[in-house]
Amino acid sequence: MYAVGLMSGTSLDGLDAALCEIEGHGFDTRITLLDFITYPMPDVLRQRIREACFPSTSSVDLICSLNFEIGQWMSEGVSMLMKDHDIKLDFIASHGQTIYHQPFRDKTHVPSTLQIGEAAVLAYDHHCPVVSHFRVMDMAGGGQGAPLVPYSELILYSRPQRSIGLLNLGGIGNLTWLDGSMDRHHVLAFDTGPGNMMINAAMTQLFSLPYDDEGRVAAKGKVIPALFESLCQHPYLSMQPPKSTGREMFGEDLVTRLIQRYADQRPEDIIRTLTEFTAFCVEDAISRFLSAQRPLDELIVGGGGVHNRTLMAALKRRLAPTSVVSWEEKGLNSDAKEAMAFVIMGHETLAGYPSNVPSATGAQYPLILGDITPNPFQKG
Repeated sequence: MYAVGLMSGTSLDGLDAALCEIEGHGFDTRITLLDFITYPMPDVLRQRIREACFPSTSSVDLICSLNFEIGQWMSEGVSMLMKDHDIKLDFIASHGQTIYHQPFRDKTHVPSTLQIGEAAVLAYDHHCPVVSHFRVMDMAGGGQGAPLVPYSELILYSRPQRSIGLLNLGGIGNLTWLDGSMDRHHVLAFDTGPGNMMINAAMTQLFSLPYDDEGRVAAKGKVIPALFESLCQHPYLSMQPPKSTGREMFGEDLVTRLIQRYADQRPEDIIRTLTEFTAFCVEDAISRFLSAQRPLDELIVGGGGVHNRTLMAALKRRLAPTSVVSWEEKGLNSDAKEAMAFVIMGHETLAGYPSNVPSATGAQYPLILGDITPNPFQKG
């Protein structure tokens, strides 16, 4: 089967679109990446999504419109990916754009999540079924709806008797631990804290740039001890897995407050401190939740953060002597990894197989994930 996987993360830097050929299920899955692009997100759309993500600036009419705007933008991305391929798609698997993720109950809210980007637009434009809304079934089953990528990591990257950590540094840092048992129930996966999110937000506010290219700004700065120590006390770090987080904890609101509080500090030093904190979150998570069970043989890093040399250097320094390598060093495409994961999950859904990992999300059972929007032109 031929399929496209779509992923637009909390960093809002673009749409990852992966064209894949896939067959088989579970540990018999065979998937080949045929093509990959990151389709840019227009600045106007990015700003509207940011407004929709915060209760103080959001509105129901904005979210209603964005559902179709994002669907149309994603459809354009699929068209761009497919323009040089004479292939009939069997399905599209779309994560959508997260607007809000509330994994915990509070006084006025139940655990819930919202991803938008209308699947009907994709199904109509590309004449194929679309699998979407992967997170909600896991939450309905008592899970946090995240992380979901560990299923694909388990079936593709597990190695018998080898302790492997898989770290994705997107807007949020996601860590998966494969203990070598090849058992879904032994997978430990959770969000470590911020990935690129705090760095990107600070770069936007301090330098009017979307991100720290190769970590060059951070490389010019020094850690601000008071800021670093206060960040290390964040309550999320001590929470037990399964756990997940997002911009509600580590987004623009927090960064704005920190910049105001440390307005007398050099901007480069703020960026360096946030970069070091991101690396610390990974180190802290590994020491708290993994090392006591079995030391890591290797940590493989992917996502946009892998291109930040200062961040990668901090990870290698903090995690020594554990080997820290990028997906590219393993001959894989780290940028395509999440989009490919949703192709795998979509393929399992269409065949009636579960693709969550309860030990990672907290769900009670393995569940078939996602909504299926049919090909509206299919006959019979």
